[in-house]
Amino acid sequence: MVGEPAFSRAGTEHSAEVLAVLDEAAEWLRGRGIAQWPARFEARWIEEALRRGETWLVRLDGRLAATVTLDWADPLWGDDPAPAGYLHRMAVRRHAAGLDLGHRMIDWAAQAVLGRGRRQLRLDCVSANRPLRAWYEAAGFVHRGDATVGGAPGQRLQDGAVTVVSRYELALGDASPR
Repeated sequence: MVGEPAFSRAGTEHSAEVLAVLDEAAEWLRGRGIAQWPARFEARWIEEALRRGETWLVRLDGRLAATVTLDWADPLWGDDPAPAGYLHRMAVRRHAAGLDLGHRMIDWAAQAVLGRGRRQLRLDCVSANRPLRAWYEAAGFVHRGDATVGGAPGQRLQDGAVTVVSRYELALGDASPR
């Protein structure tokens, strides 16, 4: 039996670990024909979240199993000013797949959001990623429309290619969402 996930804040000195998890997940997705993220992440794409203390490493029994960024603003949701928490770059390593870690990470994020007095947990994913969208919906997230963002999947650029993403929101009560 696998123990409880241990969440530790990632700093800039953990950039290589975060990138390793993200790149492994991106490669796995690409191998299944899913263009959720760019082929490789660049350190500059995650540095600001690391500096702000919004990126986390997740370990299971001491072994690096996942990463997630939980931040407190996202311009993609500028049309809805309700205070919320925003999940970004949630990725699980292959050795931890099938251990319900994704749901446990959402539960952790929901508690962190509630701890800040906020009642919504939000995220987005590439709209063409039907399996991931179905997974989020099964976890209780509600589709809140699609938006177009600049850059490769996973980026937020002012120019370049565009990607259509689906926005999702989970309403939080006073307890865990599941």
